Amino acid sequence: MEGSKDTEFRGRVSAIDPVVNDATRNVQVQATFPNPRGELKPGMYATVRVVVGESQPTVALPSSAINYAPYGNSVFILENMKGQDGKTYLGVRQQFVKLGRSEGDQVSILDGVKAGDQVATSGVFKLRPNAPVKVNNTVTPSDSTAPKPEDS
Repeated sequence: MEGSKDTEFRGRVSAIDPVVNDATRNVQVQATFPNPRGELKPGMYATVRVVVGESQPTVALPSSAINYAPYGNSVFILENMKGQDGKTYLGVRQQFVKLGRSEGDQVSILDGVKAGDQVATSGVFKLRPNAPVKVNNTVTPSDSTAPKPEDS
């Protein structure tokens, strides 16, 4: 802060102007700081460091695994199931998910899938809950963070 090089204040970004200045490529940001002792005064200058987010482990799936629907996005998780005859078979359970950001062919899953879950990645538009499935990993969907078209 102005006048003191070793004073540090922690605040939170409360607003970001959606318009980027064409000439400077800057954007205005508003931050809110607790100021219980009144040390911060209007018009003061500061050197600011913005921490955008902490890295966290995340589950990422190919976008072909997501069943996009107006009532909610879902995936199909493969599980052993019991049929009406009492025999066990490999089937799918529809699981609604909360999607995060996507990068290339990958979509981060914020809620609904745990690491280690076996998820159907192809043909999800054909699946129905409890449908029996057969795993065929000879053909895999594109799962690149920076895909390039084949004809480029």
